[in-house]
Amino acid sequence: MNIIIFGPQGSGKGTQAEYIARRHHVPYVSPGDIFRYHLKNQTALGAQVAAYLSAGQLVPDELTNQVIKDRISRPDCAEGFVLDGYPRNKVQQDFLNRLTNIDFVIVINLPDEGAIARLGGRLACKCGATYHLTHHPPKRPGICDSCGDTLFRRDDDQPAAIAQRLEIYHQQTEPLFAAYRAQGVLYAVDGAPSIEEVSQQIVQVIDRHQHT
Repeated sequence: MNIIIFGPQGSGKGTQAEYIARRHHVPYVSPGDIFRYHLKNQTALGAQVAAYLSAGQLVPDELTNQVIKDRISRPDCAEGFVLDGYPRNKVQQDFLNRLTNIDFVIVINLPDEGAIARLGGRLACKCGATYHLTHHPPKRPGICDSCGDTLFRRDDDQPAAIAQRLEIYHQQTEPLFAAYRAQGVLYAVDGAPSIEEVSQQIVQVIDRHQHT
C-alpha cells in the first residue's frame, strides 16, 4: 500500500506518517530525512545538498526525484511505503506518477494560525530529538532529555521562515490535490485535535476504504 501524507508545517504530518508506516509495516520515506542522513555522513549526495543549502536554495527537483526513485525502488518498499514531504510540486508529482501508483493521499488540514502557534513552540537538539514547549516539553527547560545538550529553535521555525513555508505549501503543494481527488484517493482529516485523535482519523479512513 502506497500512501502520501500531506499537511502544512506544524500539522504533525511527519509524526502521523511514521505512525502509519509502523502500523502497516512499510518504510517511512522522507526526502528531508534522507538529505540529513547524507549531510551528516558527508556522502557525495550530501555534498551536493550542502552546496544548495549553503547558498540558501532549495534542493532541485531533479535531485530530489532521483533520491525518491532510488529509495522506493529498494526491496523493502515492495509492499508499500508512506511518503512525507514529497511530492511538493507539479514536477515532482508528474515524476512520481511515472514511477508508481498511489493508494491513499491523506491531507491533514490545519489553519495557518494553528500551524504558526505550533511551530513557534518547537525546540530541537543536535542529536535529532524534538520537543514542544506546550505539547512535549523537555524535563529540564532548554535541555535535551536524551543527550543533555542545549536545545535550540531551528532556523526554519523562525516566524519569517514559517510564513514562507506556508506560502509555498499553499501555492505549490495544495494544487496537487485536485489530481488525487479525481483519482478517488484523496481524503482529508482535521489536524487540530491531539496527535492520538488525528491518528485515529487516519486509521479509520484507511481501514474503511482499504478494500473498496
